[in-house]
Amino acid sequence: MAHRTVSWTRIDRAGQDSRPAIAAGLLGARAQVQMVARSRRLPLITASGAFDRSAIMTAAAVAATGLQERLGISRREALSTALKAAWQAAKMARTLSAH
Repeated sequence: MAHRTVSWTRIDRAGQDSRPAIAAGLLGARAQVQMVARSRRLPLITASGAFDRSAIMTAAAVAATGLQERLGISRREALSTALKAAWQAAKMARTLSAH
């Protein structure tokens, strides 16, 4: 019977490589979305707990412009990242309002 060795370094590296990468600027975009929502008084959720899609899109559009300026990425990439961040912020706001 053949003897097999286990490389723990390879196993660990494979685990690290399989983790999803955080999109460039996602954390900054989320902070910018929250700042825009506060400064423009755009509630990301309604009183009934539903998402306000218009406010989410407005905040994401402003954050996307900031991402484009800072990172020099295309509008498509910037808006994609900003929308992810806006939805994260909205979900967090809804969770916080429930308590």
